Amino acid sequence: MRDYNERLVLSLLRQHGSLAKTEIARMTGLSAQTVSVIMRGLEADALLVRGSPQRGKVGQPSIPMSLNPDGAFFLGLKIGRRSSELALIDFRGTIRRMRQHSYPYPTPEETIRFVTEDLAEVAASADQRTWERVAGLGIAMPFELWSWADAAGAPPGAMDGWRHTDIRAAFSERCPFPVYLQNDATSACGAELVFGNPPTRDDFIYFYVGAFVGGGIALDGRLFTGRTGNAGALGSMPVPGPDGRTRQLIDVASISVLEKAIVARGEDATHLWTSPDDWGDLGDDLERWVDGTAEGLAHAILAASAIIDFQAAVIDGWLPLSVRAKIVTRTARHLSTLDSEGLTLPTVREGTVGRHARALGGASLPLAERFLVGAQSAI
Repeated sequence: MRDYNERLVLSLLRQHGSLAKTEIARMTGLSAQTVSVIMRGLEADALLVRGSPQRGKVGQPSIPMSLNPDGAFFLGLKIGRRSSELALIDFRGTIRRMRQHSYPYPTPEETIRFVTEDLAEVAASADQRTWERVAGLGIAMPFELWSWADAAGAPPGAMDGWRHTDIRAAFSERCPFPVYLQNDATSACGAELVFGNPPTRDDFIYFYVGAFVGGGIALDGRLFTGRTGNAGALGSMPVPGPDGRTRQLIDVASISVLEKAIVARGEDATHLWTSPDDWGDLGDDLERWVDGTAEGLAHAILAASAIIDFQAAVIDGWLPLSVRAKIVTRTARHLSTLDSEGLTLPTVREGTVGRHARALGGASLPLAERFLVGAQSAI
């Protein structure tokens, strides 16, 4: 753990890229001497690197400092309904390694085996200094995963093992560093906060369109997770369905809905999970799904705006970029047609992290907990 002022300096450098000591002193209100002591300590710990001197008109040239990418490393595990991902990122958030494992439905035994084998590969392939600087593993997964067995198409009882598995404890026994746990869609929202480009301090509602849509809430530049850690469970938001009857957002804005439509035509939909960068030509199935997804998201945004005055509604997901752009455009269009009298609607925009947001959100848990101000809530 770093003390508050050290974490404040590291947070500023993460937001701005590089800063001179004088700029940090001005932004924080700390004395120049205090900032110098902090920066020397962080540099000695190999967390910061010096840039080229910047010469001004008067006085000594200033030396910008930035985060040392090799200063610390973080692991992020996403456990999803159709696949798992394990990411290794550096101190600047660059992905150094990414492994994916697809399956019809997740089981704890298979997940533990996948991660254990890959961690052994990381430890064997990385130099000793890199492995020693891994600061933690963050797990991003749906809470009560066993309750999604029917929706995931799993045989009866096939996912019951999750009821009795403490996955955080299982990995804590296998890892020489701290392990954290958070809801997967909330973690994706956290990734937008920590790694978004540009960094945002807006109040925003966040939707991640995956096998099943979920979301998160960011207030004052921090995740809002609520009393039980499940705030922003946007998949459960009631919205009008295609037949006019109320249903949950998860039933209209999830990729599983598109998958069912494709399978109903007798075609294989596996590429939705294995080729997220390019789904190919899905014709009318995709167009109908995009429109239904956008309409559902618009109603969810409208309802949420009656509770919190969000500045933005951010949409990301396990999606080709062209599909994400379509969903955002049509969501904004649908939202503009709804009765919003008395409300100030947020700007609808694309997320900037992309399909790996849940794994990166997992990796952001140890990063935020150990090095940043405004740490995310994790178990």
